Amino acid sequence: MKEASHLQNSLSHTVEARDLIAIPYLPDGVDGKGITPLSKEQLLRIDCSFDGVTALGLSAPQSVEEEEKLVRSFLDGLRKLFQPDTNWTFLQPLTLTLDNCARCQTCTNACPIYIASGGKEIYRPTYRADLLRRIKQKYLGGSRIWARLAGNDVQLNWTTIAQLAESAYRCTLCRRCSQACPMGIDNGLVAREIRKLLSQELGIAPRELHRLGTVKQLTVGSSTGMNPMAFADIKEFMEDDLKERTGKQIEIPVDQQGADVLLLHNAGEFIAWPENPEAFAVILNAAGISWTLSSRLSGYDGVNYGAWYDDIQLARIAATHARVAIGLDVRRIVVGECGHATKALVVTADSLLTGPLRINRESCLPLLRDLVVKDALHLDPGRNDFAVALHDPCNLVRLSGIVEPQRQILQKVCPQYREMTPNRTNNYCCGGGSGFAIMSSANFMDWRMKVAGRLKVSQILETFRDCLDPGIKKYVCAPCSNCKAQIRDLLSYYQLDKKYNIVYGGLAELVANAMTDIPPIL
Repeated sequence: MKEASHLQNSLSHTVEARDLIAIPYLPDGVDGKGITPLSKEQLLRIDCSFDGVTALGLSAPQSVEEEEKLVRSFLDGLRKLFQPDTNWTFLQPLTLTLDNCARCQTCTNACPIYIASGGKEIYRPTYRADLLRRIKQKYLGGSRIWARLAGNDVQLNWTTIAQLAESAYRCTLCRRCSQACPMGIDNGLVAREIRKLLSQELGIAPRELHRLGTVKQLTVGSSTGMNPMAFADIKEFMEDDLKERTGKQIEIPVDQQGADVLLLHNAGEFIAWPENPEAFAVILNAAGISWTLSSRLSGYDGVNYGAWYDDIQLARIAATHARVAIGLDVRRIVVGECGHATKALVVTADSLLTGPLRINRESCLPLLRDLVVKDALHLDPGRNDFAVALHDPCNLVRLSGIVEPQRQILQKVCPQYREMTPNRTNNYCCGGGSGFAIMSSANFMDWRMKVAGRLKVSQILETFRDCLDPGIKKYVCAPCSNCKAQIRDLLSYYQLDKKYNIVYGGLAELVANAMTDIPPIL
């Protein structure tokens, strides 16, 4: 058994092009380069000692006193992770994971990042857990057995904290490792809890997730920076666009009191993919469902980036969503095609939204499935007569248990629907999970494209291997905004859109495109 060693002294394990697994059917000349190294100026101010890549842009403390303060804050946060009154949400699975890992390394063969990197030790799912376990054992005490097995040579200083922090952002939190573990160990949770500690105690979090995401959502109204006035303009644009495309006046209701459904979209849909919320408007109106969007602060943005890095921020946003829905007196919240928004609001927030905040919450996928399968819509699947492959978003299938509704829909509306391999709960992450799809600072995007998304690119090409001719249209269906952003970037980075005519989009668009009430929209 090959184990990680010298965890705290990882000296720039850079990822070279020769290390990476090969991608089949890739167009010539698009994968020759490795990850762009940081510039000399960046190296002077950014700690990249983990692997030569930076997701956080961390700068070393300027004095011994500043370093000691950081170490104290880290240890304070570590203590809180293992106290029931300060981590009642995840204490039990975290403790079980750190105390019971057998180091069998079964999880490594399940990790897309470890596989794609060619088997780099520092990308093992157990790597950061081993380091955290050693720190806990040495500085807080713990199991004597682990003390003897793991050794006690770790030194908690700035370098250790910086490398642990970057390591936590080399995991997409896809939880494929925990599914593979014969003992139910959740090393993905360890990465997330490290992120939480860093954010809540040290103020360390990716700027794209916190300052440019959560803070904007809670103060401006949306993680995209879209305020209520801009939302009103976009609503008007979508209605005009629908009239132009369909010849019909299709209403997009906003702030309707007493509706059956409050539809929560990832705000990125309105800006990057308005065809998705437009498709929902077409479908729900045709089905006669009473529904509404909300123009209230944060009410038109289903994003909850706290799911990836901070319990406090997750709770603030989830409570805001519940208050908006209760204020509109709707019967239920339906979360649109966004995996992390579904997991955060429908699953994780279940223990938070109690008492006066209790409201029914569900994913859009079972609702769409019922409309399609029960013939509530007039559909002609021949309109989608092109190759369609389904990408399974991790937060929907593995973390929310929503596996079959999307398949039942595609089987009904897409004659050439095909599965990726592996699929369902064994799917590979798109590589943009846990916030990566919107993170592109310094050379992190290179790492995201070259390593994190590598197996997904291979999957896509393998799935369409019999029809790679650019004259044949191919559609990757990704019912998740975050996944769509990553797949868009992957297709462009590897030139699969231009070379092979591989496009991407959501699920609702395929349903709307098959509806005979309107002209095709794809």
